[in-house]
Amino acid sequence: MTGIRSALPNPASLVESSTHRFLIFDAPNDDNLPLYINELKKYNVSHLVRACDPTYSTEPLQAIGIQVHDMPFADGGSPPDAVVNNWIKILGESYKKDSKETIGIHCVAGLGRAPVLVAIALIEGGMNPLQAVEYIRERRRGSINIKQIQYLKNYKSKKKSSCRIM
Repeated sequence: MTGIRSALPNPASLVESSTHRFLIFDAPNDDNLPLYINELKKYNVSHLVRACDPTYSTEPLQAIGIQVHDMPFADGGSPPDAVVNNWIKILGESYKKDSKETIGIHCVAGLGRAPVLVAIALIEGGMNPLQAVEYIRERRRGSINIKQIQYLKNYKSKKKSSCRIM
């Protein structure tokens, strides 16, 4: 975690890899969205992924240049292929585009769906699934349930492998 202080009731968690920065947090609502916007600005969030049903208007975020992506899936569950494919597309768009750019991601509590997607990003980057879970849990205690861990253990990277004949 960086030394940036949070004004959020439940502080956000920064997860960094060699290729991406992620800010995991719980779901804002229209009343407290300004607090979240301040936090997103501190971390230079350019993409925001909602892994749950909408709880706020996206207009204030879009007005400051944050692209909002809706990727809801079942609470406590694993993402369907369509969500994973969209997530990987966002990862590709933000890959080393700007080393200070951050992808914000949330679900209702910021403990299940959002951390699972971040774990997928870490796995796609070459990290072992259980190491990815541990790495995230060091930064966001209580995240990722047993069912989600099993999904991540069985997750196969979507990266296209290249075959070279010498």
